Amino acid sequence: MQTIFNPDTRKELIGRISLLKAEMKPEWGKMNVYQMVKHNTYWNAWILGTAGQVYRQTLMGKIFGKFALQRMIKDEKPLDKNIPTSEQFKVKKEWGDLPSEIEKWICLIEEYAHYSNPEFVHDFLGKMSEEQIGILVYKHTDHHLRQFRV
Repeated sequence: MQTIFNPDTRKELIGRISLLKAEMKPEWGKMNVYQMVKHNTYWNAWILGTAGQVYRQTLMGKIFGKFALQRMIKDEKPLDKNIPTSEQFKVKKEWGDLPSEIEKWICLIEEYAHYSNPEFVHDFLGKMSEEQIGILVYKHTDHHLRQFRV
């Protein structure tokens, strides 16, 4: 199973992230490339706990989260297209400094080499083991890179 905690996997993802260009169009979804990259920088900072986040699981997550988590990470199958995202991760701003955001995303991916965030609780999926986090982060990153065919 692919995991963000594997150095070769991080290197492969960083190579793919480096291929992103402003003119790329998504294969699915509503985000443009800038919004997708910004979404990922915010999402990864949330997972890593770099900005003093407060973690709470939603009521729906408490009911369905563990089932959804097991379904998402049980095998090598990529995440489904058009999975809804929490409101906090939706990027409204359509354009910004894409090269800087790409560099920020790459730096965040590199931080997984020293991951330590025992307080992390996914807002829907709930408390997760480090192994589960590693698989989810890989699949989330791969999902958005495939969205832009990289």
